[in-house]
Order: sequence, then structure tokens, then C-alpha cells
Amino acid sequence: MVNEYRTHNCGELRLSDIDKEVRLAGFVQTIRNLGKMIFIDLRDENGITQIVILEDSNIDVKDITKECTLTVTGTVVERSNKNDKIPTGQIEVIAKSITVLGKCKNSLPFEINVEGQNVREDLRLEYRFLDLRNDKIHKNIKLRSKILKDFRNAMDELGFTEIQTPILANSSPEGARDFLVPSRLHPGEFYALPQAPQQFKQLLMVSGFEKYYQIAPCFRDEDPRADRAPGEFYQLDFEMSFATQEDVFSVIETVLPKVFKQNTDWKVDDGPFIRIPFKESMEKYGTDKPDLRNPLIISELTDIFEGTEFNAFKGKTVKAITTENMQDKPRKFFDNMSQYAVDELEAKGLAWVKVDENLELTGGISKFIDEDRKQKIFNRMNVKQGNAIFFIADEYDKATKIAGGVRIKLGNELDLLEKNSYRFCFIVDFPMYELSDEGKIDFNHNPFSMPQGGLEALEKKNPLDIYAYQYDAVCNGYEILSGAVRNHDQEIMIKAFEIAGYTIEDVKGKFGALFNAFSYGTPPHAGAAPGIDRIVMLLAKEDNIREVIAFPKNKKARDLLMNAPSKVSEKQLEEVHIKLKLENNN
Repeated sequence: MVNEYRTHNCGELRLSDIDKEVRLAGFVQTIRNLGKMIFIDLRDENGITQIVILEDSNIDVKDITKECTLTVTGTVVERSNKNDKIPTGQIEVIAKSITVLGKCKNSLPFEINVEGQNVREDLRLEYRFLDLRNDKIHKNIKLRSKILKDFRNAMDELGFTEIQTPILANSSPEGARDFLVPSRLHPGEFYALPQAPQQFKQLLMVSGFEKYYQIAPCFRDEDPRADRAPGEFYQLDFEMSFATQEDVFSVIETVLPKVFKQNTDWKVDDGPFIRIPFKESMEKYGTDKPDLRNPLIISELTDIFEGTEFNAFKGKTVKAITTENMQDKPRKFFDNMSQYAVDELEAKGLAWVKVDENLELTGGISKFIDEDRKQKIFNRMNVKQGNAIFFIADEYDKATKIAGGVRIKLGNELDLLEKNSYRFCFIVDFPMYELSDEGKIDFNHNPFSMPQGGLEALEKKNPLDIYAYQYDAVCNGYEILSGAVRNHDQEIMIKAFEIAGYTIEDVKGKFGALFNAFSYGTPPHAGAAPGIDRIVMLLAKEDNIREVIAFPKNKKARDLLMNAPSKVSEKQLEEVHIKLKLENNN
């Protein structure tokens, strides 16, 4: 097929192409006017080629600016000043004719592909169509495309059927705020954008599709974070009939390592993944998404400090972390760690001691630790000379959370994390219920999960002692997957929601289709949903999820490119039977 704009891509010409007449098209990355000749670096998705405009070429260059688009016809020649940093650095193209295809303003909001520049993120997002031209982020989006293909291939190979589920659905209490969509045809009624295809995928199991998957868009009205996009995200949603937790783990342990290995040269954990019960994870790592590259472990010392007269520890949960080779660390290091705990983790402080060559405690709170307690601490934490011990004291939940944050900070500050590796684990045995801030029994995780022990556990056990068949997969400190064995029994469903304060009428009203379907021979089923955005973020080695999404919203959940959200006309509101009641903020 003949292309009027190009015969070759900018990145593919080599010495073997010398003397060929070629036609290239792309963006002008740089222009260097040396008087008798002009050099242009022409860039497309595949690379860069140097174009040379000779003084006697009679080529009009007045409309050629950085980032305009050109088509260039010319002859490939060997380059005299070769550039070994790019694949096309052995050749250049002597231009015979140039046509400007798309003019560009002389003034750019920021430079494209210039290293070291610090461009405000909101400006990048406002001009995202330019930001996406930058090589690094452009490659991220191409990587995302490949990862999606690799996931689809892996699921197809395992015999899963790809099925799309509705975007306009019903509102249901699934853990986050819904996005509501007013109905024009049904005044006063609303659709909700799905937080996940949860009910639909379970209904597909009732329908006899034994292995379902899709790359599913999910919509949750949650606050943004560096690892969470506001409003919308994508997940590899899958479900299996006649399946147990072990069957789901087998799929995950096949698919995740395969896709990761196809897209990185780093070390990747193979299955079976390490399994860590939720309670153990909180005790050892202070989080339910532990980074296993970090070797530090949290120790429980509350019993050792029982009866202490040290006010900071008296009556508190006491946790501690020990680190090696700390003898030469200056006081400022410990002060900075304490300040971090106070400022970022909302701790009251961070106590510490050092262990000298005689195994004596020095500095920090050493004078408040007697010999008996010292020996017990040494035995429990395997303390050696040159170690430092950091102590966290607070009520249990706060102490656990703060200790988790201190562990992460120490791992990074001391450069302890295993390099160039992706470490996986499963977090299992989540509590079925938890206490809300108001002291009410609420679902801890997914309300559609099967309780361990079934109906008998719901009827006879303290709700806070019931575990669920729920699980997360974690990679390098990020939750990248959540899933569960699903409840498929009407009686268990009613009881599970009753404990959380829902009546049978509530269940029928919120989950009517699912409730009804459970009367028609529902097979046991289970599934999970790896998060696409976070996985791409990890494989792209980015710290911010917005760097792997083509058109993300900013930290305030605004789309600065498309100006969304925005006001709509009165006519549009009337059509969907809505009248705004705006508060007077004066």
C-alpha cells in the first residue's frame, strides 16, 4: 500500500539504506540553523532521523517550527559526525522537498523530550496531547496496550470467555460512593455506574458461563492518591464456577508471573505465592499490603513493657523495629525519623536506642529500659551490636499503622529494599466484619464473600471473629488484586447482611436480581480482579498512576484538558428532571 506521507518510519533507516530515496513524516523535535545548512531532528513513534537542508535546496523553512509536523522526501547518506546514542545515528537524510502538514505555535507551554525540566503537573494535564508526545510517557501508554494484550492472551489460553457487562447499572452499597446518572425516561430514578461488575459476573455464573473475564471499567467516587485514579479505573475481572480459593490462586499464579515476565527484565516471583493471614500481616508489617523486598519485621513488645513507669509506654501497645549497622548514624538521622513519624504518620513521637559494641543501650530512651527488659528485647528481636531499635507506643490500631509507616520509611532511607525484583504474596483470612467509626458492625471487605464456616459461623460466632474467604494479591507494597469465594446461598446472604444491619427487604431491594437468581441452582463460584492501572504503574517503574493513564484527572479529580466536571444548561437538567439547589456560600 502506497502512503503519500511516508515510505519509512523515522527510527528504521540504517547504513544499508544509503542512496535510497525515502519519504518520512513526523514531528520536528529540534532545529539547528547553521547558515549554510539546517539540521532537523524528525521524530515519530519509532525514533528520530536527522534531516539536512542544504543552502541551495530552495526549501522554504519559514513555517517550520518545533513540534510542527512535516513530510520530507530525500536521499539517505552516511553521516560524518555519527551519533551512537540513537539507532539511526549512522545516517541522515538530505532533504529534496519538505511539506508542512500541521503548523505549530512558536511558543510551547513546555518543551517536549527535554530532560530535567520540572513542569507543573496541572499544566501537563491541561496540554495532555502535548505531554503524551514525551517519549517516556508515550512508551508508558504503549506498554499499557501490550500488557492488556498479554492479559487477554493469557486468559484466552486458560479457556476464559470475554463478556462485557453493563455500564448503566443499579446503585448498591459496595464500599464506595456511587456515580449516579439521572434517567430521562424515568423521572426521579437513577442509574449508577458500576463500582465493579460484581453482581453481573455472579449472574453469569448462574447463567452457566463457567469461566468469564473482561477488562472492566470501574467507577468509584473516591479521593485520589498516587496509586489510585479518581473516579475510574480498569481491572481484569474474572470469575469461575465450581471453583475454590485454590482454583483462583492457581489462575493468578499462572497469569501474573507470565504477564510480568513478558514486560520486564527484573526478577519475578513464580507461584506458589507466599500466603500471609491478614492478622499476621498487620502484626509483622503494620499493613495488609506488605512490601516483601523490605526485610524489616515489626516486633510486639507490649508484654515486656507491662508495668513500666516510663510514661510514654505506660498502658500502651508497644511495637519495635530493629535495624543493623547503625553505629555510625548521626543523631540527625534519628531526629529526622522522629519528625517524619510526627508529621507524616501522626505519631506522638518515635523513641529509639542504639546498641554499642558491649551490647549496652545508648542514646534515646536507653535510661528508661532496665536490664531485665533489655535482655527480653534482645532475645525476642535477635538484637546484635551495631543495631538500633525504634519504638512505637500508642493504642493498638494507631501503633500498628505507625509502625508500618516507620518500617517503610526505614527500608527506603537505609536502602534495604531488594533491587530489580517483583515480589508477590497473598493476604488471606480477612475478617468478615469490622466496627465502623460509629461502632456499628459493618462489612470489612466484600459483602458478597462466603464466610468461613458458612451459615453456622454467622449464627453462632461473634461477628468480629468470623473470617471470610477473601484475599488480596500484593506486589512490592501495592495491592494489585482483590477477590473472594462468593456467597451463592440465599439463606447465608440474608444472614450475612442482617448482621451488618440490612433487612431482607433491603437485600431484595439492593440486590434483587442476585437474590432471585440464588433460587435457581447457583453453582459455587469464586474470582478476583487484578488492577490494570497499578500493574502498569509497577511495570513502567512509575510512582504515580497518572503517568500510565492516557487522559487522567488531577489531584482534585478534575479533567483539565476537557474541563470536566463542568456546569450544564438548564435545558439539559430539565430533560433529566433535575433542579439544582445551590447553597449560598457567602
